[in-house]
Amino acid sequence: MKSMKEEFLEILSNYQGILHKVNLIYFRNRSDREENFQEIIYQLWKSFPKLQNKNSIGSWIYAVSINTSILKIKKDSRIEYREELPEATDMTDIEEEIELSEKYRILLRAISRLHGIDKSIMLLYLEEKTYDEISEIIGISTSNVGVRINRSKESIKQNLKI
Repeated sequence: MKSMKEEFLEILSNYQGILHKVNLIYFRNRSDREENFQEIIYQLWKSFPKLQNKNSIGSWIYAVSINTSILKIKKDSRIEYREELPEATDMTDIEEEIELSEKYRILLRAISRLHGIDKSIMLLYLEEKTYDEISEIIGISTSNVGVRINRSKESIKQNLKI
């Protein structure tokens, strides 16, 4: 039988991609992503003993990651939140960490231009989560998820035409 620590580390190893994706959406530079990554791991560890449903681990990790990231942005006054990426953003930094296809990077850039929680909703949508799963993770109604996804798709289409 695995210890709690071993079980947690195995889960973390299997789902660490989620943490990286959330960080890419919310944070522009490597040091902010690394700092937030550590905070997410800490928050996951703190809440791990209370995890009731071991079948929804991915949803739990998304919820903790997104909430931790949003809280960090709100608390950390030195991070300037921008709706659009500045022209001088160092994308090579991101490319070194995770090799993404050109189209995927363009899509992530368009998603990063969305407002607040819509970024998280579209990230979950890209992960093929159902509207009900997104609703549970984000904490809004299923119909609101659908409305936000449709509006976000239109916004992304407009951003990609430019």
